[in-house]
Amino acid sequence: MVSQKISPSTSFSPRKNSRTLHDLFELENPQFTVPSPNSGNEELLSTISYCTFVFTFTDPSESPAQRDSKRLQLTRLVSILKSANKPVHERVLVPMVTMISANLFRPLSPPSNASSIPDLPEEEDPISTFSPAWSHLQIVYEILLKLVNVIDQKILRQWIDHSFLRNLLALFQSEDPRERESLKNVYHRIYSNFISDRSFMRKCMTEVLLNYVFETEKHPGIADLLEIWGTIINGFKVPLKEEHKLFLMRVLIPLHKTKGMQVYHRQLAYCVTQFVQKEPMLGGVAVRGILRYWPVTNCQKEILLIGELEELVENLDPDQYRKLALPLCTQITKCINSWNSQVAERALYVWNNEQFVKMVLIGTVEVFTVIVEGMEKNLKWHWSKSVRQLTESVKVMLEEMDPDLYSKGLMDMEAKESMAHQEDIKRKKKWERIESEAAKNQFLKPQRYIRASY
Repeated sequence: MVSQKISPSTSFSPRKNSRTLHDLFELENPQFTVPSPNSGNEELLSTISYCTFVFTFTDPSESPAQRDSKRLQLTRLVSILKSANKPVHERVLVPMVTMISANLFRPLSPPSNASSIPDLPEEEDPISTFSPAWSHLQIVYEILLKLVNVIDQKILRQWIDHSFLRNLLALFQSEDPRERESLKNVYHRIYSNFISDRSFMRKCMTEVLLNYVFETEKHPGIADLLEIWGTIINGFKVPLKEEHKLFLMRVLIPLHKTKGMQVYHRQLAYCVTQFVQKEPMLGGVAVRGILRYWPVTNCQKEILLIGELEELVENLDPDQYRKLALPLCTQITKCINSWNSQVAERALYVWNNEQFVKMVLIGTVEVFTVIVEGMEKNLKWHWSKSVRQLTESVKVMLEEMDPDLYSKGLMDMEAKESMAHQEDIKRKKKWERIESEAAKNQFLKPQRYIRASY
């Protein structure tokens, strides 16, 4: 809903006139005319009508005194709702929802490009554009939350319908973290109370996430939406419905590939872990999906994903250990060999996880060979002294746990290197033979051209 523009009013002062500021405000703004309510709801309807007018907070012609007056009226409205002994009458509820819609549903500035956000610590919010209208919006959200909490959903949903819910969901694009926090509380409370609308609300949130992943990668409220999803997933009953499993595969897993994943990874990892805890067999889907979207050059994302994989391993079904050991250990070994010391160290610390070590020991000799290759390569070539020291500690631990298996892996590695060396020698000899034959046939001599006569 487009905000109404207020008329300038600088020619009056409440101290020079016996009229109240409220009276003058209504005279200058005809849209503030109070309907003729009954005596029981007169005060409440008057306050609601007063608060329906929207300030832009950017127009210099707007009166600060009038903005302050509206804020006082909004606060007064909250007090009336809190102190009311009877439920809000339907005649009051209609203008109340209209007032809330007028204040909240406004044009928002286009969201910042998530791909341009630099790497920041996890606890910092890179999007912190604060809305100048927050002094009003904060109270309006409080009013809406109060209505959702105290009014029966069968009555309230006549006005908080699907259109209202879609408009509310669109407000997650606000770049003011304070607004998104209040919005998150309201939206989740509506989801909890409006049982018949839960499927619709999940569908709408899914559409937002899919649009972010496959279209724009621009949305400041993804972390907040995933936080709501975390509590929703926590309430799913086992066995999970096919709809919910598809959400994991088609929405949550692809969310790992975006450039701005660091901003919402904590909430995303929680959602994925909740699925695997409820049905451990989904661990294979989650692990393979994360490996499929593994970053090539983003070291910060690699560190986050290593931690997520480690947590998933703790919840895996043991029957999947053999199937996942090779792809998982191959990726962890690549990270161990990373020239970025932070990635390498984080991957080496995975060996402190008992479940990961158990999965490796259950795995085949092929798995152990991959790990041994990574360890020996680090000890020979890695530039970081701390990485080499950690690698040596892990090697000692593996040798102590199963010396025969480590020796077998070492022999397989040496045989593989020898075979690769022999193949390299054969390739060089083959090229030498080709060059020799080419020289004999004079293919390497410059060609002679016959000059054309004109």
